[in-house]
Amino acid sequence: MESRHQLLLAYYGDDFTGSTDALEFLSRAGVKTVLFIEPPTPQMLARYDDLQAIGVAGMTRAMPPAEMELTLQPAFEALKALGAPHVHYKVCSTFDSSPQIGSIGKAIDIGAGIFGALFIPLLVAAPALGRYCVFGNLFARMGIGSRGEIFRLDRHPSMGSHPITPADESDLRLHLSRQTQKTTGLVDVLALTEGGQSAQDELMSQTGSGNRVILFDALTEDHLDTIGKLIDNYAAVDKPLFSVGSSGISMALGKYWAEQGFLQPKINWPDAGKAENMLVVSGSCSIVTAKQIAYAANHGFAEIGLDTPAIANSINLENTIAVYVTAIVELLDSGIPVIIHTSLGTDDPRFVKTYQTFAARGLAPNAIRTKTAELFGTALGLIAVGVAGKTTLKRLIIAGGDTSGYVARAMGIEAVEMIAPISPGAPLCKAYAPGWPAHGLEVNFKGGQVGSEDYFETVLQGKNIS
Repeated sequence: MESRHQLLLAYYGDDFTGSTDALEFLSRAGVKTVLFIEPPTPQMLARYDDLQAIGVAGMTRAMPPAEMELTLQPAFEALKALGAPHVHYKVCSTFDSSPQIGSIGKAIDIGAGIFGALFIPLLVAAPALGRYCVFGNLFARMGIGSRGEIFRLDRHPSMGSHPITPADESDLRLHLSRQTQKTTGLVDVLALTEGGQSAQDELMSQTGSGNRVILFDALTEDHLDTIGKLIDNYAAVDKPLFSVGSSGISMALGKYWAEQGFLQPKINWPDAGKAENMLVVSGSCSIVTAKQIAYAANHGFAEIGLDTPAIANSINLENTIAVYVTAIVELLDSGIPVIIHTSLGTDDPRFVKTYQTFAARGLAPNAIRTKTAELFGTALGLIAVGVAGKTTLKRLIIAGGDTSGYVARAMGIEAVEMIAPISPGAPLCKAYAPGWPAHGLEVNFKGGQVGSEDYFETVLQGKNIS
């Protein structure tokens, strides 16, 4: 990097849970970071002191390419105007995407046109999250923050059955070739293990061969150190480096900046402590989340299944969800934590019935996926903010990557900031929602692949399982 600037990095997350993942690793490195719902205005930024990084929690993972372009073109332009030397498009560490939905290739094409860099770094591996890339192939542990088995991505039990973007290819170069005409080179694990000069030489060889996207393997934290130093050398305030990848980007740069003395000392994060009450709203279809719901229901949580076919046929959504708000408030006031969910997996009868409802109206499969994420995310958000307005809600978990952005928007949340670690990639945050009941609420955004079976219980207790 040619010079230092107060704002070191700006990132755009393709969903909310993934955005809080990056928020955590930047914050834990000592980078003062706030995550916004929309690209912040100067007036919004002025409300937060000493910022070194900002994020925007988007929803492009659930969008078709045309809609992505309408969203990302102005968003990337806005982030570029902030003057940060790094601009990062944050994607899930399981590379959730397809040519039809959440196309990472489309985001790369848009970013390439705006930033015009020599190459676009692509780093998907995140060893701290159980995500490893070796010779271009991605491997993922079953359940972030767990001791689950590690699978090659195309053989992963949960990702293979993802309802929107099922994984069928582990070689990220091949996966990406379906989404962009730009070719992808590789700085492999051998070059990274040999050290910085070897990685630099391989990078130059790959770009010299005409590859515009450069994928970096990573198996260990040492590999991230090498990558962070390498890519930071190509970033400048007057010519930001546009990168794509998981929170591995945040980890790599944060560690390098800390080693160089550019950051404040790391915070000794306090334990969150047990919550007086807690609500979980889940729009996840993940096997991991379904097991967590079952465990919690057997350990003192009240479980409420949202009637999604009724929601899909609702004329007045607020009237339809009112009964859930009343029931949840009564349970919370009785000291019982509550989970309300839209699905217990893709074999849940509600999943099939809802799909059939929208298909009968003539919606195409991709449109159904987008519609259900928006509708059910909004319904869960209205339920959560309705509960917060009728009782003192202490802590809220929002589960489900595709729905989480709609939940947050329905609650009036403007931004979030990390206040305590809970599980790798899913910190406990303070919600900023001026004028809304959600203002000041403790919020935890959990992706479908995050956590062991006792996740909800550990968050209720405020235990740090990172």
